[in-house]
Amino acid sequence: MITFVTMKEIRLLGPMHEGVPEAGCDEAGRGPLAGPVFAAAVILPPDFSHPKLNDSKKMNARDRSELRDIIKREAISWAVASLSAEEIDRLNILNASIEGMWRAVAKLDVQPGFLLIDGNRFKPTGQIPYTTVVHGDAIYASIAAASVLAKTARDEYMLRLAEKYPQYGWERNMGYPTPEHIEAIRRYGYTPEHRRSFHPKQLEPTLF
Repeated sequence: MITFVTMKEIRLLGPMHEGVPEAGCDEAGRGPLAGPVFAAAVILPPDFSHPKLNDSKKMNARDRSELRDIIKREAISWAVASLSAEEIDRLNILNASIEGMWRAVAKLDVQPGFLLIDGNRFKPTGQIPYTTVVHGDAIYASIAAASVLAKTARDEYMLRLAEKYPQYGWERNMGYPTPEHIEAIRRYGYTPEHRRSFHPKQLEPTLF
């Protein structure tokens, strides 16, 4: 049985299986129109906890940056992987996200015995057993830690891209379909970093 806690005192759950190296996995960047999708895998010590650790989307940038350094320092093992916009277009975003998590797991220094996957969709490609957990980044510490590493890695990447393509405002929208980003695409077209398989309604030609 999963126990939920109040947001006043966040204490996410530890490993599901005691004594087994357990990696939490999550991704960042499924919804943007541009940029890679990033994924992370993290194996935390069984007793790891931090009052600020939560789903990375619910944390501010300063707290995410603080937790990123703590996670990297205290994790038993951690890894981050990414897939480009071209790979996303070839695989589709769901498969690219799953592939990203498997790539991150493969990069871990410690072989996990079990995977905790954020969400409700995953595909086995190896011998490691797993379970999916909807909103897992708000329940399990290892998934939350993976969400922080994936989110901070992707944000830093998009900030670098923003310097190369300043007209799209990626330092503010991180590639998501904001009005600013949509208008920039109308004016300047697509870049090699845009996902050509993503077709927001705002950019579809009208019927009349």
